[in-house]
Amino acid sequence: MAMERSEIERLIKAAIPDAVIVITALADDGDHWAAEVKSEAFRGKSRVQQHQMVNKAFGDRLGGELHALALTTVAL
Repeated sequence: MAMERSEIERLIKAAIPDAVIVITALADDGDHWAAEVKSEAFRGKSRVQQHQMVNKAFGDRLGGELHALALTTVAL
């Protein structure tokens, strides 16, 4: 089962409302995506903590419905 780009963006925005998000397909299968996420909420947090914030938005869907998500995070 694949996840749509719009659903990925919706989930991230729900968890991090001020996020500026750019999503890119890494394959044409709906399972492999890259996301660049920029947010003031990342300020003062380590890269690992930033990625954990984004990953938390997907709950148990990450690794299942969303097979792979390459993340780049930036504090605004």
